[in-house]
Amino acid sequence: MDGRTYDYKLFTRSDFNAFWALFTDNLVNLLILSGVCQFVFQMPTDIVFDRIVPGAAIAILAGVAVYTYLAKWAANKQGKDVTALPYGISTPVMFVYLFGVIGPIYWATNDPLLAWQVGIGAGFVGGIVAALGAIVGPFLKGITPRAGMLGTLCGIALVFIGSVPLAEIFEHPLIGFTSLLFILWGLIGRFRLPGNVPAGLVAIAAGTVIAIFLGESRIDVSGIGFYPPVPYVGDLIAGIHYLIANPELFLVLIPVQIYNFIETMNNVESAEAAGDHYPVGLCQVTDGAGTMLGALFGSPFPTTVYIGHPAYKRLDAHAGYIVGVAAVIAVAAFFGFLSFLAGLIPIAAAAPVLVFVSVSLITNTAWAVKPMHMAAVSFAILPHISAFLMVKWGSLMNALRNLDVEGLPPLGDDGLTAALLMEGAHYEGHLALSQGAIITGLIWGAIVADVIDGRFKMAGGFAVAAAVMSSVGIIHSYTLQMPQFDGITVGYLIVGAFLYLYPMFALKEDLEHRIIVPDEPDLIDDDTPAQQA
Repeated sequence: MDGRTYDYKLFTRSDFNAFWALFTDNLVNLLILSGVCQFVFQMPTDIVFDRIVPGAAIAILAGVAVYTYLAKWAANKQGKDVTALPYGISTPVMFVYLFGVIGPIYWATNDPLLAWQVGIGAGFVGGIVAALGAIVGPFLKGITPRAGMLGTLCGIALVFIGSVPLAEIFEHPLIGFTSLLFILWGLIGRFRLPGNVPAGLVAIAAGTVIAIFLGESRIDVSGIGFYPPVPYVGDLIAGIHYLIANPELFLVLIPVQIYNFIETMNNVESAEAAGDHYPVGLCQVTDGAGTMLGALFGSPFPTTVYIGHPAYKRLDAHAGYIVGVAAVIAVAAFFGFLSFLAGLIPIAAAAPVLVFVSVSLITNTAWAVKPMHMAAVSFAILPHISAFLMVKWGSLMNALRNLDVEGLPPLGDDGLTAALLMEGAHYEGHLALSQGAIITGLIWGAIVADVIDGRFKMAGGFAVAAAVMSSVGIIHSYTLQMPQFDGITVGYLIVGAFLYLYPMFALKEDLEHRIIVPDEPDLIDDDTPAQQA
């Protein structure tokens, strides 16, 4: 650059397709959280639509303002067009706050107001933890192989963003297949639709029209009104006081917020792999501050940089798509249109857009890492399959309870665990893998990538770090705990010790020449020496 400001256009026509993808993602999250709060936790509509939803919109507006500025800053610095980072409510963390914080308070007290107060208190404290990730985020980004960071994102994309919406499509095939057709044609195949109409818009509109004819969509304007955002300082303080009086809730908050700032770090790395460079520390501070602001205005749910930047980059989006999403979400939240859209747009019509985001992220990862590092990516995906199984097993048990099945043992019961094992369902192993799955996936992806590169000390360092986190319950445990040496912790220490010590004594020729593994693609040059770094 020669000091001149790069002429970066915030809005382009290509932002339209990206808008529909990101809008769908945010809309689905808002529909889910409002539905669970209203119908599962029995929160009255004045809490859900007067407080939570407008608070979430304020958080999204604030974050989008920062990320729009960052996009213009990055374009000027890099001297090229960039795609703004997508932003919204973190889907995995949203479920943890729903069923790990708000739900237990409601079930213990039967008080939806208290559950909401504790929720916003937890959100505010969690935002502080997420912002503190900026202290270690740049360092972690510098030492963690890209395959580890992107691989664990692929795991989330595969099981939660891709497979669940795909199941929704197959449950409502007339609606879902019609919408999916336009996503395949316009976003994955990248063929132009008549008039260059955005494929995401056509997909959702077509599915909605069919749903209206099938009677699976409704037009309900009863919830439309004016719901201005208001700070709830007194309720926030009450929620924080409850947290202080019940510190065991921090055992849920701290690990999940560690997850959240690592998710931000991974998603910024995903953007960098696609060619757009952003300061990871500032992004983590933004996500934490947005979460705190949302909590002040009534929303318990953390915000974060979204998975999916490569998909929006592929669509040639600039910053207009996030500005448009923030504006529409704000209007829908402040004027009560969310309940109207919830009745009008069926999930099956929006689901194909999420499938596209999932597929695009996984595809981009395959191009962004070295071919021989795909083994690390694959390894990083595996813990998320365990996390998915645990969520669905829990849903199955809840469904049986709702059917008033008598004598039902809880998940984790010794007899049930033994019976599951007899059927080939390894409950204990999947439970351990599911706790802190994004961190576990990142750790193992990094270990595998570093071993492939012969960076044995770095790989050993990740194993030792995993041992420390396992010993105190950050990973492989439901709650934080005093340091303990269980089998998993000792296993990590064994791996770390081997990776540190064995290369010091191994024969030189064993480290300088690779071996051929039968029936495996030869992605590693057998003459590539270990770097021993």
